[in-house]
Amino acid sequence: MTDTVTSEQLYEQLQAVIRETEALLQATASYAGEKVGETRERASEKLRAAKERLSDMQGDLADRAGDYVKYGRTYVRNNPWQSIGIAAGVGLLLGVLLVGTTFDRD
Repeated sequence: MTDTVTSEQLYEQLQAVIRETEALLQATASYAGEKVGETRERASEKLRAAKERLSDMQGDLADRAGDYVKYGRTYVRNNPWQSIGIAAGVGLLLGVLLVGTTFDRD
């Protein structure tokens, strides 16, 4: 079995690492010593690099989302009746699911 990680999952994981690293740096701010200072400096550098990478990933995800929106608009423009049919089918399915869960509660 191969586990694949999507860009969104990687983005979320990187955000979590950045938050944890920032918290760790703040928690160790009161510790003194040459080795602690060196370690904090290396961690700060890595944190800056991770933030830059995160920013790049965010831009890439936004670009990709924009491409999907353009593709969707083109598809709807070229296939209006199919698009209406798909939207109606999805709406019907959601309606059935919502009504089904409403009656299950009674």
